[in-house]
Amino acid sequence: MNRLVKLGQLLDWYGAFLTERQRSLVRQYAYEDCSLGEIAEREGISRQAVRDAIQTAEAELMDMEAKLGLIETNGKMRRLLEEL
Repeated sequence: MNRLVKLGQLLDWYGAFLTERQRSLVRQYAYEDCSLGEIAEREGISRQAVRDAIQTAEAELMDMEAKLGLIETNGKMRRLLEEL
């Protein structure tokens, strides 16, 4: 699966656990397909700060999925329902 699609999916499921700032940066990156430079300019911060924040948020989201498995479970249930 495309990294940005996966990041958007993780944000949909677990975004409430991130700070508002993290959600905003990840939304711009994943949903609006903005570059790190574009986000940095919009937010008035460095490109490196944007990159670090997005990487941290992505790691937190992936950790939540690894622990809770909601996306995986949902996918399994959808496939089972389609078979019925």
